[in-house]
Amino acid sequence: MNEQVKRNIGRFPERYAFRLTAEEHKSLRSQNATLKRGEHSKYPPYAFTEHGVLMLSNVLKSERAEKVSLLIVDTFVKLRELLLSHKDLLLEIEAIRKKVSGQDEKIELIFNYLKQFITEQQTPRKKIGFKQ
Repeated sequence: MNEQVKRNIGRFPERYAFRLTAEEHKSLRSQNATLKRGEHSKYPPYAFTEHGVLMLSNVLKSERAEKVSLLIVDTFVKLRELLLSHKDLLLEIEAIRKKVSGQDEKIELIFNYLKQFITEQQTPRKKIGFKQ
């Protein structure tokens, strides 16, 4: 894969593929608990964006590479759909927040009226009617 990328470097500008830094590579290896293979590799691996994966599928011609490329593209499509659904939720929450904002004063006013009503109920009222 690295050879194919090097041979077709024009298809992989910085926005499609880039090399990980040594620190990123080390962090990635420790997070995934990888095997010793590749521990002393000369060059850090490439990382591909969504569009880089599409370019990679054009460069790699094996059946396995094609299947993996399709799976990766499908994953990116699902991620985009997931992000859009979260965007809808975020917009809905924002609309609710706008409706609710400013309600604190109204709720406070209602509580003040309720307190006033309760205190009026507690004070004895003048009796009306005939006095004896």
